Amino acid sequence: MESEENIAKKRKMDASDPEGGSKSKKKKKKQKRKMAEKNEKPKGPGTVSVAVPGSILDNCQSGELRAYLAGQVARAAAVFRADEIVVFDDMCRLRQSDLSGEFRGVKSSSGEGCLTLARILQYLECPQYLRKTFFPHHRDLEFAGLLNPTDMPHHLRANEDSPYREGAVLDKAPPKKWGSVVNIGLAKNCLLEKSLQPGTRVTVKLDETPLKSGFLTGTPVSPDSPRVESGTYWGYRVRLACSLSAAITQTAFRGGNKGYDYVVGTSERGRDVAEVDLKEGFDHLLVVFGGLKGLEAAVEADEELEGSDPRQYFDEYVNVLPGQGSRTIRTEEAMLVAMTALWPKIRKAQGAV
Repeated sequence: MESEENIAKKRKMDASDPEGGSKSKKKKKKQKRKMAEKNEKPKGPGTVSVAVPGSILDNCQSGELRAYLAGQVARAAAVFRADEIVVFDDMCRLRQSDLSGEFRGVKSSSGEGCLTLARILQYLECPQYLRKTFFPHHRDLEFAGLLNPTDMPHHLRANEDSPYREGAVLDKAPPKKWGSVVNIGLAKNCLLEKSLQPGTRVTVKLDETPLKSGFLTGTPVSPDSPRVESGTYWGYRVRLACSLSAAITQTAFRGGNKGYDYVVGTSERGRDVAEVDLKEGFDHLLVVFGGLKGLEAAVEADEELEGSDPRQYFDEYVNVLPGQGSRTIRTEEAMLVAMTALWPKIRKAQGAV
């Protein structure tokens, strides 16, 4: 039995803590409440990324054909709501110094396939009213203006209403010498309270009530906000990778599983896609396409990968068109065929159907 002294001490503690329990219990409750609030925030559907080798442009005999092929890749990515296109060097010729994370495009005058493809893809993702701001004249973009538009939801016309718009921060002084003035493709510019560097691309969430001064007003948000908050597809980002292993591991996504948690490779040597069911509830899916010599050649050229069997580096290794009539399926064709076959499985895994 407890002594009267211990019982008195407990009563004293209970009187000082009307909630019942010690301070450590209160702290734990507070932590649990914060975690619950964090988990309640919508994370949106899992992202879908595609990886294609830049070498597919190397065999094109003219600038017009290179641009047309890049346009096919961009169209396929847009149609199937790809959140990211990874352009990787399946022959491992790119150097780390060739890569750039800036939106203006890859900083190189080289016409090498990876760099050209990445630049055209970035150009086609950008809304038309912002292209002159972010893409100065470059020989890789000589024929890009003739390509079919991707016409993604963020490529808004001036007469279209949307709670979000893409914009470019202007080098103009705001009315009260605070904040930023942003071109969002409308007759009126948008005023942000936050001061941003001129020339920065920004996703803006517009306020419902504009200022009387004639400016629209809004808040800068993450480019992922339209997808996370309302499920709206908001275009793709472009990433360059020096090799197949870099394409798979050096992801820009830092979610619950630190990057891609589900990676699918495509090959005529893979399993029939009809027999494959994707993992439900993935955070970040990556679908990888090979070049002219397939993913086997990309594995062989990559010093970071051991062995010659690509299957060991993918969660699924699928054949998207069993019994094909041609000896080869071009990568831009494989994208359409593969994503058509995988799309119902992707939607189901995302919980959309």
